[in-house]
Amino acid sequence: MVKSFRITTCTALLLVHFEHATSFIPSSKRSTTLPLHLSSSPTSSTPATSLSNSVTDLKKILTREYTTFFSPMYTSSYAPDVAFIDPLNNLSGVTAYKNNVDMLAGRTALGRVLFDDAGISLHSVTGGSVGEDGKSVENIVTRWTLRVTVKILPWKPTARFTGISVYEVTPASDGGVTITGQKDYWDSINLKGDGSGEYDVVDKGVAVSDFLEQLKPGGFEASQAGAEVPYELLRRGNGYEVRRYPEMALVSLPYTRRDEGFGSLGAFTRGLEPLSPAIMTVPSSRTSDKFMSWPLSYTSPLEPYSIPPDAIEKAGQGQWRTVSVSTTPPRVVAVREFNDASMEPVVRKADRELRGLLERDGLKPKGEGDIVFAQYDAVFSMGKRRGEAWIELEEEGHPW
Repeated sequence: MVKSFRITTCTALLLVHFEHATSFIPSSKRSTTLPLHLSSSPTSSTPATSLSNSVTDLKKILTREYTTFFSPMYTSSYAPDVAFIDPLNNLSGVTAYKNNVDMLAGRTALGRVLFDDAGISLHSVTGGSVGEDGKSVENIVTRWTLRVTVKILPWKPTARFTGISVYEVTPASDGGVTITGQKDYWDSINLKGDGSGEYDVVDKGVAVSDFLEQLKPGGFEASQAGAEVPYELLRRGNGYEVRRYPEMALVSLPYTRRDEGFGSLGAFTRGLEPLSPAIMTVPSSRTSDKFMSWPLSYTSPLEPYSIPPDAIEKAGQGQWRTVSVSTTPPRVVAVREFNDASMEPVVRKADRELRGLLERDGLKPKGEGDIVFAQYDAVFSMGKRRGEAWIELEEEGHPW
């Protein structure tokens, strides 16, 4: 999430200095009248209690600002000379910060020309504990996912960033708290890579390259086998992503050859509109069956998953005796993309590389042995392929 957007020319591409964005709901459709209930401290409370209540109120304000994309921005919560620092730029003062956010959100004439669909998803707000002396406050940390479409380019690329914001909080003389500094770090470039999961500052050129790389045209891609199951992007890391997938209903069968598995599941799901991707599980034991699964439905915010009655009736019967229908709970999955055909050496290499990347960034896989990979493109389709190695993460093995 980025704190400032400034436009310059760089090899015919835009160089945009990122600031905070908005939720994945377009800003024109977001309510700005949500109630903000702040706590009121009793006059008899101790200074430490009063300070703790003020921190709680500040966390609510930050949540509100993210949700509404700083409309309004609670400028009284910031010091007049507050410093905003991100991988691309430094800003000083609330006014400079707000002007850049307004441009990204399309609330300025230039912003309406350059950007579209800016959004931010807030994953957590942590920290802010009051010190033992009752007079100091630890930093508040937010974790987020940002996206913005650069619509001035003909192919309208969407850039995505995930990371954290660290807020320096200072107690005020009136018993409240004030934000005196804010630093942003991107998961893609600022993670130390020593297994600690901590962040460090990098050269601005690294940030520029990371952004511009996302603006390149994608080229001709293979057709997708079906509509993709939606997910929440939690991390866009260096060489991998972390996603949260919803609860899903799956149809599965054991297979020896993938083309035969695709053919059998294609026949079984005819008329059921299965989703993408196809998910393959290869057990560590070579004597165990490999399984292919296709998503049939998923739980959305509006309705739970549903299993078509025809699928339930047919599964396990007659020619479909090896087919089963099951559900999988919500899960957090790390993925590493590969673009070659999903041959065994390619998949095993991607799985091995992904495990190394997770160890580098302090994330813990759930179990070991089985290899899981996903295929999005239709069988025998032409163009750039999209395959992914998948590794589910331990519930306590990630920060989301």
